[in-house]
Amino acid sequence: MAKQVTTLFIRETGINLLVMKGRQVVKWASSPLEPGLVSQGLILDEDLVAEKVKQLFSQHKVKTNKVITGLSGFDSLYRVVTLPELPEAVIPEAVKREAQRAIPTSLDEVYFSYQGLPGTTERRYFLATFPRNLTDALVRTMRKAGVKPYIMELAPLALCRIPDEPRAVIVNARSDHLDIMVMADRIPQVIRTLSLPGEAESPEERLSITAEELDRTITFYNSSHLENRLDSTVPVFVCGDLADAPETWESLVGASGHPVSPLASPVPAPDGFDPNPFMVNIGLALKELLSEKQGAHYSSVNFNALPEAYVPPSFSIFRVLVPVGAVVIVAAIIFLGVSVLNNRAQIEAARAEMRSAETSVTQARRDVTALEADLDKAQGIANALSNMASSIAEDRAEIHGDLHEIYGLAGDYITLGSVNHSGDRVSLSGSAPDVNAVYSYARELRRCGRFRSVWVNSITSEGTFSITLGK
Repeated sequence: MAKQVTTLFIRETGINLLVMKGRQVVKWASSPLEPGLVSQGLILDEDLVAEKVKQLFSQHKVKTNKVITGLSGFDSLYRVVTLPELPEAVIPEAVKREAQRAIPTSLDEVYFSYQGLPGTTERRYFLATFPRNLTDALVRTMRKAGVKPYIMELAPLALCRIPDEPRAVIVNARSDHLDIMVMADRIPQVIRTLSLPGEAESPEERLSITAEELDRTITFYNSSHLENRLDSTVPVFVCGDLADAPETWESLVGASGHPVSPLASPVPAPDGFDPNPFMVNIGLALKELLSEKQGAHYSSVNFNALPEAYVPPSFSIFRVLVPVGAVVIVAAIIFLGVSVLNNRAQIEAARAEMRSAETSVTQARRDVTALEADLDKAQGIANALSNMASSIAEDRAEIHGDLHEIYGLAGDYITLGSVNHSGDRVSLSGSAPDVNAVYSYARELRRCGRFRSVWVNSITSEGTFSITLGK
């Protein structure tokens, strides 16, 4: 019997629901979202979005008990790391330490998942980190809607699972963001998720930015893979807004000459179904439906990004046997107790024990009264600490916003050495491939509108620089 899989993906502009049975699409539905409900992957109004999710499942009679959910790629980072041969028991801790070294973000602010990569003599691992606030908000929203996610995946990784090509570039262009992925050797080698600036309102402006970022991504990959560069024969697959605009494809690739085509769905499309808006959902479904085949080139990265605290407990026979055993034991005790009570002497002993138990209960009640008084005092302290935490959270949110812009605009070409936040000033230092990259980075910092002033304090011909930002 073919397996049925339900997937859900919430974007800034809408909610997509897809149900597949085997490799056949059986149900699909979308619900638009008003501006301001979701921003850069973060669900801002959880109650309203949850209500729309609940309505979508109810209207189309889809079960909510086992759902694969997609998480946007905003503020997510990806790395491939190599470790020496280690005992299996210490690998999780070793990967965590390597993540702390390789990821320029505190692991207290993100969740991270990893997977060992097959087909190599080295012990290589694919790492992904993703923000806690985005993940927690998504899971809370699902719970409010009565939806039970059991698998989660980052949207860019879902898209990487679709093309069956030895090497390919995938461009997912939306009105608010852009995903660019480079696939080679069945591994996502480069993944970039970029917020499109608010001033880029026209299709022409968005196309210009997309073409520039695509060229930058391919150049970056080629600079670090000189033996296996992306030549003009490597295909570029587009989905999202670009898939419906073939007249823009020539401008997208420019003089590089890469062949461009829509990202094709690997599953049959029933009448009336347009797969383009549901590409992330299709990639999510293939996590459970895609089987290994000889010579396949689709992504081998397939881990569950749902944090361990949210993973539903698996069925265990012991969960059934232990309660049943307890019932049997209790029944035996009751039977023996009835037999014992037939003996008058033991009845008197039981009564004495009961009186002792009543004394203990009285003392316990006194202890509870004392604890309630202590609890009232503790509540007062907790309220004071909560006010302090709120103030700290506001400051932290401001700093997090600054860091989001600083690291987000840096992309894959600016390497930041240090970022020091002091009052209304932020000091940066780092390196870049050349001087032009530094000035381009400074211009992007000015353009984002978050900083009152941007000073390039120093810059060397090798690209080493320091910048001061005024708040």
